[in-house]
Amino acid sequence: MKKKVKAIIAILVILGLLLIASSGVYCYLVSPMDKTSEAIIEVKIETGMSTKKIGQLLEKKGLIRDSNFFLVYTKLNNCASLKAATYDLKKKMTLNEIIDTICTGNVMNKEVINITFKEGKRITDYAKVISEKTSNSYEEVINVMKDNIYIQELIDKYWFLTEDILNASIYYPLEGYLFPDTYQFANKDVAIKTIIEKMLDQTDKVLSSYQENLQNKKHTIHEYITLASMAELEGTTTENRKMIIGIFENRLKVKMNLGSDVTTYYALQLPMTSDLTSKQFATKNPYNTRDMNMKDLPVGPIASISKSSLEATTAPTSSSYYYFVADKLGNIYYTKNSNEHLQKVQEIKEAGNWIW
Repeated sequence: MKKKVKAIIAILVILGLLLIASSGVYCYLVSPMDKTSEAIIEVKIETGMSTKKIGQLLEKKGLIRDSNFFLVYTKLNNCASLKAATYDLKKKMTLNEIIDTICTGNVMNKEVINITFKEGKRITDYAKVISEKTSNSYEEVINVMKDNIYIQELIDKYWFLTEDILNASIYYPLEGYLFPDTYQFANKDVAIKTIIEKMLDQTDKVLSSYQENLQNKKHTIHEYITLASMAELEGTTTENRKMIIGIFENRLKVKMNLGSDVTTYYALQLPMTSDLTSKQFATKNPYNTRDMNMKDLPVGPIASISKSSLEATTAPTSSSYYYFVADKLGNIYYTKNSNEHLQKVQEIKEAGNWIW
């Protein structure tokens, strides 16, 4: 019995020593790398960067001691999302202070600005956002967006920009090509071209993963982006956008007009806040696919696109449907012919669920 007691005591002593030792290691790992250092170390966390890579970057910068411990520590402290931004950090900061800063997106440089560009918006919407967030005026942004000399420079720089965007009928050459995301800039005096090219750099990253599909013989890259912009506004999920693109493909094959309302709104440069008249839908315009005589895609994209719409456009769902219609609840109905389509429209109206 005494031997068992002694053994238990010995085990408890060992566990105690291990606990003390581990506590010491823990304190060491969370403590500042240099309590006296006031030097600012810039750390740029890119959009989509994993927690593991962020930890490795911080360790490389000499801000933390162990990237593996960083990975575990963030999970234990319920920091599920580390915000993409450029941070000014110091070696005098504890691990907890560093994580809290990155987790909350608390950028120390007060002049730094973040601009969020949303999916499904037009160049004119983006110009308004830029004018509100920076020192640039709306008119200045629009002028740069329409500067053909600058557009040609961009065509020479980015593989996905082609001569197609120089078509004289296109309202804004970069429509649909500026990828929506949250971007960070040094201050409010950021140049318009800096904003444009940072967005195009992100577009490059996104499109590169689809490059093989985007360069096949079915459509040009410009046509794919145009289709994606239509899917962005017509659908709400990747699944129904795939169905919609499949329907557009069916109609293109048999030389039907695409009949997409969203293209009419863009053609007339009107907001999608109310129904249009029959006369407006029949307007002859290179963007308007409701015109019965137009059997092709719009001359160019009509809105910014998301990964969802891009995925739908490069991998559409095959079906025997040629029509679709949505109700105000977000439900989308697919039909095979005009009679079924008109009947479905009538059912939606009678149920009080017509979108307008």
